Amino acid sequence: MFETAKAFSGFSVNDIPAAKKFYGETLGLRVSEQNGLLTLHFPGGNDVLVYPKEDHTPATFTILNFPVADIEKAADELTARGVRFERYENMPTDERGIFRGGGPLIAWFKDPAGNVLSVLQQ
Repeated sequence: MFETAKAFSGFSVNDIPAAKKFYGETLGLRVSEQNGLLTLHFPGGNDVLVYPKEDHTPATFTILNFPVADIEKAADELTARGVRFERYENMPTDERGIFRGGGPLIAWFKDPAGNVLSVLQQ
């Protein structure tokens, strides 16, 4: 039924201008805005919809993962751009905020609406 559909995902934020600035300027993504909605454009035509929600509650799980070749370099760049990495109990991270406890090297951070994102080394 959907084998040829170009599906996309989406998530809510409580402040579209703040999200546009964060995703466009801080993270350097290509972002477009139409009818009060944002679209994050990723390579390969994979778009993600960002929509306003007045009673937004941040996701308690990772909504976007950004694979990188060098997580230390990415963490340093993001920190220089004002991003703060999350620290979770029972998941020790190094001084950069990178979790090295098994699986891919990963560091979590939040967008201005409190949604959880990650950068992970592949």
